[in-house]
Amino acid sequence: MPSAALVESAAALQPGLAALRRALHQEPEIGLDLPLTQAKVLAALEGLGLEVGTGKKLSSVVAVLRGGRPGPAVLLRADMDALPVQEAPGLAYASRIAGAMHACGHDMHVAALVGAAKLLVERRDSIAGSVVFMFQPGEEGDGGAQLMIDEGVLDAAGERVVAAYALHVAAALLPTGWVASRPGPIMAASDTLRVTFRGRGGHGSTPHAAVDPVPALCEAVLGLQTMVTRRIDAFDPVVLTVGTLHAGSAENVIPETAEFAATVRSFSVAAREKVAEEALRVVRGIGQAHGLTVEAEFVSGYPVTVNDPTEAAFAARTAVEVLGEGRYVEMPHAIAGSEDFGVVDKLVPSAYVMLGACPADRDAFSAPYNHAPEAAYDDAVLGDGAALLAALALGRLARG
Repeated sequence: MPSAALVESAAALQPGLAALRRALHQEPEIGLDLPLTQAKVLAALEGLGLEVGTGKKLSSVVAVLRGGRPGPAVLLRADMDALPVQEAPGLAYASRIAGAMHACGHDMHVAALVGAAKLLVERRDSIAGSVVFMFQPGEEGDGGAQLMIDEGVLDAAGERVVAAYALHVAAALLPTGWVASRPGPIMAASDTLRVTFRGRGGHGSTPHAAVDPVPALCEAVLGLQTMVTRRIDAFDPVVLTVGTLHAGSAENVIPETAEFAATVRSFSVAAREKVAEEALRVVRGIGQAHGLTVEAEFVSGYPVTVNDPTEAAFAARTAVEVLGEGRYVEMPHAIAGSEDFGVVDKLVPSAYVMLGACPADRDAFSAPYNHAPEAAYDDAVLGDGAALLAALALGRLARG
C-alpha cells in the first residue's frame, strides 16, 4: 500500500476538509432529518463520478465508487447528526443553532469520509471492487444505521459488502493523532430501564393512610446497584445509572406515583440478558414488598459494537502503515459508550477505531470529553482520518 503517497494526498485536502467541517459545525442538526447537512455532503461529493443516492425515511447519503477492475465491495461509514447541547462560547465557528452542537464530533467524521472518497476517486483505476460511503443520520439514539440497512445500504454496490469500517474522534483521553482499537467488544450495548411505582396518594402528615411510592423508588435505586455487584459477573461488567427521578408536586403531599429511568450498559449478550431479568425482578419485588403496583419495562437499544478479530488486526496494521510507528495503541478494555455501528457489525465483518482529536492547547487527559458543551476537536487530524479510512478500503479490496 503506497502509504506515503496517500498521506501526502490527504495533506493537500486538509484545508478543504477543515472548511467543510467548520461549515457543518456551525449548522448542526439533530436526529434523522438533516437537510442542511445532507446538502453540504451532496455538494462536497459533486463531480467525483460517484453513484449517489439519498434516503427515503431519513436524510442519509449513500455514494458508491466503482473501481477500475471487478472485485468485492467494502463500506466506510460516517455519522452526521448533532446533539441537543448548548455549545460553550469561545469557538470562532461555534454552532449558530441554539440548543444544538456537534459535541460528539460527527462533523469531523463527515469531513474525514468526504476526504476518503476524494482519495479513493484519485485511485479509482487501481481499485479492484467498489466502495460504499455511508453518511448516516440518527446515530445519537434514533437508530439511523438500522434504517439505512433497511433501505439497502449494505447492498448498494449490487452485492453485500464484505467488510465495514468506521472511525470516531475523541476530544480527550487519547493523544492527538493516535488511533486506538481492539478486537472483540469495543463499545457497550445501551438499554433503558423504565419503572413506575403506583400507590395511593395522601397527606404528608398521615403516611399510614396512604401507600407511599417514594420510599420504594429510593430503595429500588440503591437495590439495583447492589444487584449489579451481586448478580452480575465482575469480569463481564454492567453499568446501570439512574438518570431521571420524578415524584410529587408539593412537600406535604404523598404522590400517587413515583418513577425513574436508567441507562444500562453491558458488553455481552449474556450480561445483557442477565441484567434485564434481574433488574425487573428487583424492582417488582420491592414494589410488591411495599404494597405497590409496578409498571416496569426494559427497552432494548443499541447492541454491543464488536470488532471482528481479523478486521481489527488489519485495522491496527493499517494505522501503523499509514500514520507510522507509535501512533496505534490497543485498548485494554471496551468503552461504556454505545454506538449503532453495532447493528452493522452483526451483518458483516467490521472494525471500529478511535482517533484522538484533542486540540493542541488542551491536555488530552484532562480536557472535556465527547458530549460536553466544552468539547472541542482539532481539524488537523482530518487528513489522517481520511487517509486511514481510504487505506482500510484499499487494503481490504486488495485482499479480494
